[in-house]
Amino acid sequence: MCVCPGPRRIGIPVRSSSLPLFSDAMPAPTQLFFPLIRNCELSRIYGTACYCHHKHLCCSSPYVPQSRLRYTPHPAYATFCRPKENWWQYTQGRRYASTPQKFYLTPPQVNSILKANEYSFKVPEFDGKNVSSILGFDSNQLPANAPIEDRRSAATCLQTRGMLLGVFDGHAGCACSQAVSERLFYYIAVSLLPHETLLEIENAVESGRALLPILQWHKHPNDYFSKEASKLYFNSLRTYWQELIDLNTGESTDIDVKEALINAFKRLDNDISLEAQVGDPNSFLNYLVLRVAFSGATACVAHVDGVDLHVANTGDSRAMLGVQEEDGSWSAVTLSNDHNAQNERELERLKLEHPKSEAKSVVKQDRLLGLLMPFRAFGDVKFKWSIDLQKRVIESGPDQLNDNEYTKFIPPNYHTPPYLTAEPEVTYHRLRPQDKFLVLATDGLWETMHRQDVVRIVGEYLTGMHHQQPIAVGGYKVTLGQMHGLLTERRTKMSSVFEDQNAATHLIRHAVGNNEFGTVDHERLSKMLSLPEELARMYRDDITIIVVQFNSHVVGAYQNQE
Repeated sequence: MCVCPGPRRIGIPVRSSSLPLFSDAMPAPTQLFFPLIRNCELSRIYGTACYCHHKHLCCSSPYVPQSRLRYTPHPAYATFCRPKENWWQYTQGRRYASTPQKFYLTPPQVNSILKANEYSFKVPEFDGKNVSSILGFDSNQLPANAPIEDRRSAATCLQTRGMLLGVFDGHAGCACSQAVSERLFYYIAVSLLPHETLLEIENAVESGRALLPILQWHKHPNDYFSKEASKLYFNSLRTYWQELIDLNTGESTDIDVKEALINAFKRLDNDISLEAQVGDPNSFLNYLVLRVAFSGATACVAHVDGVDLHVANTGDSRAMLGVQEEDGSWSAVTLSNDHNAQNERELERLKLEHPKSEAKSVVKQDRLLGLLMPFRAFGDVKFKWSIDLQKRVIESGPDQLNDNEYTKFIPPNYHTPPYLTAEPEVTYHRLRPQDKFLVLATDGLWETMHRQDVVRIVGEYLTGMHHQQPIAVGGYKVTLGQMHGLLTERRTKMSSVFEDQNAATHLIRHAVGNNEFGTVDHERLSKMLSLPEELARMYRDDITIIVVQFNSHVVGAYQNQE
């Protein structure tokens, strides 16, 4: 029985951009890898290497250093997922008749993979309420987990002004990120509604009349809603707006966007927790709400209304503003802070929230209680509920939950919960004409690319300058033949087969396929996209990107009016 803590994302290493495509730590020789794919032998070899019977839950590879895991399993799990003795003999014992050959995807095949989840939306300049400061947005996702644990959302607020866009990075499965991607924008929209509109919506529900639409969603066909849980989700949302009606007497008409964002994040997380505690008579729904609560998700959401840009961030996804300077160069302005061990203020906050006796245990090896990398997240009730509450819910829950060793596992040094919060850190920025675009992305992008490179690549793409810049070799000694190859590659990329129509797709192409010269290497890109399920998560994380392009003329007009 495999009792590794959760689906594939937990305990799977993340590829660093500084590592070669095939790490020296891997036991299989690089030259054998692609012939194994062609001969369909790879899964057979790796399938014999571990005692785990539930392969889809197997989370830690014996040859991967624990320091690179997103979520470190407790040492107690080591005995349950132990590799067989001398497992390398299974690969050494194989003999292949074919000579090792290179295996590459063709450019059309690469494009098909990269563009499978891309989505673009152009915003009407005038939406009936005001002139929009957003020209449109491009979004895309590239999975590493199967199924992908990232989610994305974009919607226009219909009863107020502005647009909401967000990326959500799940861990321990996709249940929590899916729920948050469906529900959070409704909680934000309700938090922004004036008292009169809330009353009108409640009266419509009471009388059975049609409800006013709150959001207009902009979704890729793969971005689905959970129909089975829609009634449960609606009832929780209704309870929230009823409380807002009771709290607000209607005297004040001014709504603080920052406060609305914070309240929406915290309330949704509270509802996720409460729904799991109460349970549901429907066995499917009961298991669903528990899966949502015991998995987790980070969130980075932007609310854009005219020149007012608010970014609410919980976790380690990021928001980056692309600014074009007077000389045409690009600079990156960070609009969010990572909530992890690299953030000194977060470390200090955690230590202040718990007794001094826990100062050395609350964060160990740069992880919350030695296990979780993000210090803020939705769900993850294992870091929020008391031990008694966890045991009571698990014991009264369905057999699938009670038989899962991960859900029954209590983190070490667990004395004064909650250790985790979903409260976001909200940043405000007033848009200027030089602010050209905003990049929202999960950590799968930022682990592979520097923020300045991200902004430069998107900026050059949007302005059509990426084919005109001189080739930079970054101090490398380049032969004449290599330079000729780089120039030939640039000319090839200008052909229609390489031309991306989506800024997020263009960024993913660079994130996965960039070589040491900062240009896309088709061979590397092909190899990375050819990795099978069992290995893809070892070299990179899920990547989800939204690129929002601003209308500089409209932003400038706002400034001139003042």
